[in-house]
Amino acid sequence: MAARRAGWYARNNPWVSAAVQSLAANAVGAGIKPRSRHPNAKVRNTLHSLWDRWTDRADAAGLTDFYGLQALAFRAMVESGESFARLRVAEDVSPLPLTIDLLDREQVPLDLHRDIGGGARIRAGIEFAASGRRVAYHCYAHRPGDALAPLSLDTVRLPTSDMAHLFQPLAPGQVRGITWMAPVLLRVHELDQYEDAALVKAKVAALFTGFIRDPDGTVAGFNDGSGIGGVLQVGMEPGSLIPLPPGADIQFSDPADPGDYGAYTKTHIRAIASGLGLPYELVSGDLEGVTYSSIRAGLVEFRRRIEQVQHTVLVHQFCRPVWERFVRLAVLAGRLPAAAFDRDPSAFLACDWLPPKWDWVDPLKDARAEIEQIKAGLKSRSQSIAERGYDAEDVDAAIAADREREKRLGLIMEAPNG
Repeated sequence: MAARRAGWYARNNPWVSAAVQSLAANAVGAGIKPRSRHPNAKVRNTLHSLWDRWTDRADAAGLTDFYGLQALAFRAMVESGESFARLRVAEDVSPLPLTIDLLDREQVPLDLHRDIGGGARIRAGIEFAASGRRVAYHCYAHRPGDALAPLSLDTVRLPTSDMAHLFQPLAPGQVRGITWMAPVLLRVHELDQYEDAALVKAKVAALFTGFIRDPDGTVAGFNDGSGIGGVLQVGMEPGSLIPLPPGADIQFSDPADPGDYGAYTKTHIRAIASGLGLPYELVSGDLEGVTYSSIRAGLVEFRRRIEQVQHTVLVHQFCRPVWERFVRLAVLAGRLPAAAFDRDPSAFLACDWLPPKWDWVDPLKDARAEIEQIKAGLKSRSQSIAERGYDAEDVDAAIAADREREKRLGLIMEAPNG
């Protein structure tokens, strides 16, 4: 299966490993964080406070926080094409009884197809209503192949409200995801084969220093009878002078050049990077010949792709379902006004997701360009701050607190020139 091969390469091939790590680091980084758009500042602050306290308890396994789960889910999507998350209600979790359990893709069987009547059907483990809307997922309770799991082929039906399915649709009507490495798996395999062959060739060539030629067959027994089986055993050390009998000479080994190994490898790595939508430099770590303009041009295109995946896939399929379940549980737990939620749930569910800020090669030039755009009215401070992964209200409050503290302590801070 392509997903298994992709997972193996992601853990054992240095180029693929670097590519997957780079994709996850750029798409998720320290986390895509929510900022409520509720019109009431008190409600917003309550939601943000609850969220910040809950994120550390989000992982059902207790290995990471919510933002770590984002990275794991995204990485699984890159490797195997998709990932599944089960939203569980767990009473022993505070401040809200919600945990997230990431499932292996094999827990949702690809070969489960069934007509269940009334126009409803199960396709690849996913149940669809007659209208074509997803209504449930049929999952194994344990990962197939788990040595400690009971031998059972029965699945558990989980409604879509309890699940998040993360994958990048590539065609209309697509039901399940395919590994992002599908276009490059053959390239990776060929590169592995080429490197193995080149290494073996180099090792074999290094075993032979030279060959003693004996046209008349008189070398056997030379050097006090040290020849074994008609072959003269001669060791070579630095500064050695080796006597040869009449008619014998030495021909040194000169193995054929396997070609330009560096150029061939570089071409394959470029193809792997291109297939995964990454700049070559992020995969190879090779910055030879890179200029500010060239690396920036490559990063601009790469970041456009990442932003598309962030907002249309990761936020839409993973973050929003978690936020909606979080808010509804906050209402049920009495942390938010239930009457106001019943009147206008959309105000409570409205949320902006702020991805991590981009770091540039020359931040001074970018900062000056940003300031000029704000001065010209081409963008707002709030938009600029949001693009850096921060909330404008939090930044303004922090600036105001700094100014008040400076005034109270008698500190004088110089403003930047211009």
